[in-house]
Amino acid sequence: MNINLTMLGQAISFILFVLFCMKYVWPPLTSIMRERQQAISDGLEKATAAEKQLEQANESAGLELEEAKKQSAELIAQARTRASQIEAEAKAKATDEAARIVEGAQAEIDQEINRAREELRAKVGELAVEGAERILETSVDRAAHEAMLSKLSAQL
Repeated sequence: MNINLTMLGQAISFILFVLFCMKYVWPPLTSIMRERQQAISDGLEKATAAEKQLEQANESAGLELEEAKKQSAELIAQARTRASQIEAEAKAKATDEAARIVEGAQAEIDQEINRAREELRAKVGELAVEGAERILETSVDRAAHEAMLSKLSAQL
């Protein structure tokens, strides 16, 4: 066995092995590594884009939340304004109704006063006639003195 020949055989087989690997093994491996590298870079780009979209979504959600808060504050202010208007209208109606009731009661009181005056006048007239009858001890004719009673009633 010659060492040189063994070394030469091993060198040739190594070269053949390297050529075989370069022709059949390395291209698929490099293409797989390139695809993997591309997939990783695409994933990183998509993750970056997703982060940007998330930030934009958070910003737009914050803006929409602020807008909703403003709108709700406006609605609350409008509701309070409307409530105060309704309250003012109710107070005005109640005041008008109270005034109308007072006027009606006053008119009724005036009617009662007039009725009482008329009754009082009639009673006073009767009492006057009775008093005159007793004083004169004679019967006073009502028909004859009706004008005098009316005059007396008007004066009272």
